[in-house]
Amino acid sequence: MHASMLAALALALLIDRVVGDPPRLWARVPHPVVVFGKAIAFCDRNFNRSGTPDPIRRRNGIITIVALLCLSLFAGGILEGLFAAFGRLGFVLEVLMVAVLLAQKSLADHVGAVALGLRVNGLEGGRRAVSLIVGRDPATLDAPAICRAAIESLAENFADGVVAPAFWYAVLGLPGILAYKMLNTADSMIGHKNEKYRDFGWASARLDDLANWPAARLSAFAIAFATLFVRGVTAARRSLSVALRDAGLHRSPNSGWPEAAMAGALDIQLTGPRIYGGERVSEPMINGAGRAVATAADIEDGVKVFYAACHVLIGLTALLALIATL
Repeated sequence: MHASMLAALALALLIDRVVGDPPRLWARVPHPVVVFGKAIAFCDRNFNRSGTPDPIRRRNGIITIVALLCLSLFAGGILEGLFAAFGRLGFVLEVLMVAVLLAQKSLADHVGAVALGLRVNGLEGGRRAVSLIVGRDPATLDAPAICRAAIESLAENFADGVVAPAFWYAVLGLPGILAYKMLNTADSMIGHKNEKYRDFGWASARLDDLANWPAARLSAFAIAFATLFVRGVTAARRSLSVALRDAGLHRSPNSGWPEAAMAGALDIQLTGPRIYGGERVSEPMINGAGRAVATAADIEDGVKVFYAACHVLIGLTALLALIATL
């Protein structure tokens, strides 16, 4: 990790924390993730056609994600070379590009909108807001379930929307963050366990699990450490304890870590039984000893913990950049 790369990452994290994603910009220019999505959708239409035998679908899925990752790495290398050639201007452009690929303010805004929807428009307002950030059927959710869903999304996306892209940029530069965002987008689009994507999305889902392994665990420690500053020593200890004890209760090898840490930080129960696409998914509650009824106030407290964890990440990156210059 070079000092200039760490400095760029610290600045990008700070810009994304304050500015987020300007909607006017993305109304005129396609966001990189939208471009990734179009490439994945093209491959899905052409290589995952109905009637294709399962072994062929799996082969096509492997070829698809490997090709897309190679293209992302190549594009990142080209951009990195171009930015290096422009000196200080190139450094600024790289910082802005990395900031675009992070999701601090936009995530907090979307999650905060769920609490606002519940407070202003009641159950229907909460359901409308939460439907924008989770895949479960909003019509099946009561107010506490809406709050749990929002908090779970906040914690999970801290790991794969903030920590993971930052981690892969720190390790591999622009090629790393572009490849990670391509992989994560592919997992969200085709990494499902239904009949259509069980084989075609198999490789994307497995590689995404692997890519998120370090970030998920780092995010849990960041949440626990951040909790110390906003909720005190007892809550911070509980956050870390629940993460270490209950992370494995989640069906995902990674999502359980930040979700368990957040459950401990807020002292509430998370996950448990829920409905996706009309099908009931049964899971044990994380932090079963916590409060069973989550509220809009818990969402707002979760956002405070989230922002504190983002500040921890910014501070740590800046400190590493300073050490690297010595």
